[in-house]
Amino acid sequence: MGEENKKLLEQQLWNIANTLRGKMDADEFRDYILGFIFYKYLSEKIESYADDILKEDGISFVSLDENSEDGKELLEAIKEETIEKLGYFLKPSELFHSIAIRGNGETNNFILEDLSSILRNIEQSTMGHESEDDFEHLFEDLDLTSTKLGRTEDAKNTLIAKVLFHLDQINFELKNHDRDVLGDAYEYLISKFAAGAGKKAGEFYTPQEVSKVLAKIVTNGKTKLKSVYDPTCGSGSLLLRVQKEVEDVSNFFGQELNRTTYNLARMNMIMHDVHYRKFDIKQEDTLEHPQHFDERFEAIVANPPFSAQWSANPLHMNDDRFSQYGKLAPKSKADFAFVQHMIHHLDDNGTMAIVLPHGVLFRGAAEGHIRKYLIEDRNYLDAVIGLPANIFYGTSIPTCILVFKKCREHSDDVLFIDASGNENYEKAKNQNRLRTEDINKIVTTYKNREAINKYSYVATMKEIRENDYNLNIPRYVDTFEEEEPIDLEQVSRELKELDETMITTDKEIAKFCDELGISAPF
Repeated sequence: MGEENKKLLEQQLWNIANTLRGKMDADEFRDYILGFIFYKYLSEKIESYADDILKEDGISFVSLDENSEDGKELLEAIKEETIEKLGYFLKPSELFHSIAIRGNGETNNFILEDLSSILRNIEQSTMGHESEDDFEHLFEDLDLTSTKLGRTEDAKNTLIAKVLFHLDQINFELKNHDRDVLGDAYEYLISKFAAGAGKKAGEFYTPQEVSKVLAKIVTNGKTKLKSVYDPTCGSGSLLLRVQKEVEDVSNFFGQELNRTTYNLARMNMIMHDVHYRKFDIKQEDTLEHPQHFDERFEAIVANPPFSAQWSANPLHMNDDRFSQYGKLAPKSKADFAFVQHMIHHLDDNGTMAIVLPHGVLFRGAAEGHIRKYLIEDRNYLDAVIGLPANIFYGTSIPTCILVFKKCREHSDDVLFIDASGNENYEKAKNQNRLRTEDINKIVTTYKNREAINKYSYVATMKEIRENDYNLNIPRYVDTFEEEEPIDLEQVSRELKELDETMITTDKEIAKFCDELGISAPF
């Protein structure tokens, strides 16, 4: 599918999303439209797969008689195969197209109850199977009884039927597209919702430009990954971005606290054609209740909530993630707790990249102690990359990326990059953004580990010790721009000329005032 058609698909889906815009807040209608697109995708996926199974019999999935004995027998056989292969099951009468047609018919067009039942059936079809965790409560945010859809049941039904009708006009053409086309369109919608969600956006989406930098760094020098992990995965966009940088990722792991966002991450994985056996997304507080225990991952990426609060419970000192450091991150700033958690899960041959506020570079007390331990005792810190201000949704603060490795190729130094200069990003009205050339400059500088005047510097461990493990980027990258020298003799001449001009002007004004018979204003 060409880029032009891809853009058309994105625009079509966004236009349909706006059908609901006037009825509710952006984050609310996001859940409905993304849920319906996902339901349509599942329907087309299962219909295509079932048709392949039935090809030898010369019949199609939708033509099966669900009430006949032969039909029931065939459906049971198809159900067994599709749950094993796809992870879920839908009957022909439960397909998106069937419901969309019914909802827009002249009679028997009330579909809300049946639609709710179908969405529950999708979830229930997975129970007792390997895919159960990946589909459990997946549609719980699609509340078809909400008054925000309309004051009466008929009004709600009319609106939902209208949305389904417009979506039904789009053929996702799953067989003809590579897996990224529809997934990218889904990702596009998520980004559009994030752009309009204000502070809430940071909870579920990392701007694609930042995701690219993180993904390119953790995949540097690799064509395949055994595993990638994001402990604060939001909608899963960072995990999926990593997949684009290599030929194959064997397994995806993530954890997310927010229930709605957790559901969105699972949908996003499936929409990108990631098989249910290849991803393991959990819902819980990562720091307080980690779900992946002692597993190790080859690549780790994260954009955790900046300076979030956490318990800092002394009991954590018995936790393998924190015990070796001697101190916990402060209760009011969990930034280093996320770093410690991720390092615990990092494989010996792996790379992790995490976005953090600048305070982690220089704050003292417990954070200074942890920072020193990571640099001096463990020698895990590989690079510090300063990003421009105002490139994240919901906050304008400048941020940085810290890169860690347990087995560093360059163990005697740390690379510092200052990509925050005006020439290193594009200024926009509401939000600054990294351009392709800006991303490439960061990644190339990291790969080559080169010192560039006013942009990057390779600091020795001796220099970092001399700075008392303060990582504030201006201590290492000199971005000072010397001002043009001022010619004081020239300035003096210009002031003298200006005085002479003012004297001449005052005489002219005095002359005019005399002619008018009024006093001069000086």
